[in-house]
Amino acid sequence: VIAKKFIFNDKVAAIVGPTSTGEGMSVKKIVEEAGVPIFMTVGGDPVIMGGNFGPYTYVFKSPQRSSTAVRKLYGYLKAKGLTKVALFTNSDAFGKDGLGWLEKLAPEFGLTLAAKESFGPSDTDMTAQLTKIRNAAPQAIVVWTIGPVGSIVAKNKAQLGITIPLFQCHGLPDPKYVELAGKASEGDRMPATKLMVWDALPDADPQKQVIAEFVRLYRDVYKHDREFPINTHSGYAWDAIMIVANAMKKAGTDPKALRAAIEQTKGYVGVSGVYNLTPEDHNGLDVDSMVMVQVKNGKFVLAE
Repeated sequence: VIAKKFIFNDKVAAIVGPTSTGEGMSVKKIVEEAGVPIFMTVGGDPVIMGGNFGPYTYVFKSPQRSSTAVRKLYGYLKAKGLTKVALFTNSDAFGKDGLGWLEKLAPEFGLTLAAKESFGPSDTDMTAQLTKIRNAAPQAIVVWTIGPVGSIVAKNKAQLGITIPLFQCHGLPDPKYVELAGKASEGDRMPATKLMVWDALPDADPQKQVIAEFVRLYRDVYKHDREFPINTHSGYAWDAIMIVANAMKKAGTDPKALRAAIEQTKGYVGVSGVYNLTPEDHNGLDVDSMVMVQVKNGKFVLAE
């Protein structure tokens, strides 16, 4: 309904958002038929996969693909010798997308899936599933979800006394996760954008100064940090807005011309990575745009 209002009533040149994969898939058909570019901040890949998921001529997304995050995470697990893995995924659209990639890419990294369990977006107790996972004796538990339910998984795991390492997905590098999970989050690891550990980046990293300026604006100028502490999602929104704005400077506000200009974005150094968009790739980020982070003393640091 909101997307239709933007397009047909407000006559917008472009849209930024939404933030969830399910919402993104609902909006996708509307913008494709209307011919209005949209830069989503959703985590799931189906919005830009094509094939059975429909065309994505006018759809772009700023967060890394789920497949990119899985590759980053699985590469880390392989390097650490954690090859027997349990998957614990949300039953929503984002979780299903993640599960598909976790299953598909496991053999490529030499990983064995010891268990596969799921939970609902509004579940408040996952001890039954975690007990099954513990009984399968994996070396690592990979959770794929966004929102508060991820913190509940961490707390339930701690309540059961499970000491198997927990790995969350790229949707949860957020101070809110640590706040809600408390001490249960200590040691948890996950793929993330460099934003979460920007001050630890080498000065030669082209993103460091870009992120530093974003943090200054977000925290010190606009004071958003008081209500919404900086997380990966704030960076994704900024990058989407800036890429659209840069394209608009070149192409104006005609939706078709603007779409083409967005698609031609090359070497844009953003908060979340260096974007190189193509007709085939409406995300433009590779695995090197991510780092592995962990919770240490209640803060995110580069993973050991």
